[in-house]
Amino acid sequence: MSVDVVTFGCRLNAFESELIARHAETAGAEDTIVINSCAVTNEAVAQARQSIRKLKRERPDACIVVTGCAAQTQAGMFAEMPEVDRVIGNEDKLRPDAWRAAAQALAAPRFGIDASEKVAVSDIMAVTEMAPHLVDGFQRGLPRVFVQVQNGCDHRCTFCIIPFGRGNSRSVPMGAVVDQVRTLVERGHAEIVLTGVDLTSYGADLPGTPKLGRLVKQILCHVPELKRLRISSIDSIETDAELLDALANDERLMPHLHLSLQAGDDLILKRMKRRHARADAIAFCDQVRRLRPDIALGADLIAGFPTETEEMFSRSLDLVEECGLTFLHVFPYSPRPGTPAARMPQVDGAVIRERARRLRAAGEAALLRRLDAEIGCEREVLIESAKQGRTEHYLPVSVTGAEPGAVQRLMIVGHDGSKLLVPHSLSSPGSTGR
Repeated sequence: MSVDVVTFGCRLNAFESELIARHAETAGAEDTIVINSCAVTNEAVAQARQSIRKLKRERPDACIVVTGCAAQTQAGMFAEMPEVDRVIGNEDKLRPDAWRAAAQALAAPRFGIDASEKVAVSDIMAVTEMAPHLVDGFQRGLPRVFVQVQNGCDHRCTFCIIPFGRGNSRSVPMGAVVDQVRTLVERGHAEIVLTGVDLTSYGADLPGTPKLGRLVKQILCHVPELKRLRISSIDSIETDAELLDALANDERLMPHLHLSLQAGDDLILKRMKRRHARADAIAFCDQVRRLRPDIALGADLIAGFPTETEEMFSRSLDLVEECGLTFLHVFPYSPRPGTPAARMPQVDGAVIRERARRLRAAGEAALLRRLDAEIGCEREVLIESAKQGRTEHYLPVSVTGAEPGAVQRLMIVGHDGSKLLVPHSLSSPGSTGR
């Protein structure tokens, strides 16, 4: 390929990287490497910088373009790197005209260009609407595909730089989302994942202010051929009644939620400027488990937020069991310049790393308990490849020789510590499925 995209960070970035590759190639970019960066931690930014230097050593003649959240928030820093030829903003990266301009600039002689001339970053806060983006080429043949329905965030958690990289919350109109899902299902995709930066804020900027639950019900109603619908990370305090109703009453909405919890101590949550308390998180998990008893829950948790004591941390650790979490995404706290939390009294780095290790260990133990509990159950497994599938609960399953894209009802006979196991005879192309 004349354009290679290296992706850091979230699933949304991964989805957008495919759009970037298509736009850059259509614009005529040649021998170009695009770094689609993440700004969520200092480590993510450092990894992007390291990757830029490494790639330039490996491919000295290639043009290097940096985009993504870190490019939006720290454009000047990347532009000062001699290895970088162009910096494109987070909203600009999805516009074909931005890549046409980039291709023209990259084709011209680049010696002696001032750092400021490399930067093509617009004001992300001025963006108020969101157009639907359907990637029609790369997704063909993939059993699970993503549909971006929302971008940006109106909240200002004290630790988070992402609103300044993504802008304010904006949503894709419901009709456009339903049309996208229908198109993807007609192309044979078995599972659709709705994704966004702050997914449960969906619709606040649209006429009539529909919520995420309304969107989910519209998809399930108007695309009856859809086998599986999954939603990505949500904020439990924003979850609406229609979403819970769909979770309880439509089996096509997968029994798997990933929650933005961040901490388990009320004072830390307040200092984070979160909008829920510890009791709210526990009550929500209890509620959804009553509605869908087999549901699998995951959560984002931050270790070592400023002022966090050992006692405060223990409350986050206890959430794993009290909320019945299966999947943990653990972030060692990283101070992001310009955020209020960066000015608070910091926890020692060694303590942060040790707390993150303990949280991850708790998550590993919780996952093992869930894997143990699956033995003897029959599960609907979406075959992702010749070697792996996933259950409704997003648990990985080791398969052999199955046909990607099929949804098969399989008996779980064991696990290897990370993946569920099924009888080989059931995971062949001729096995029972639908």
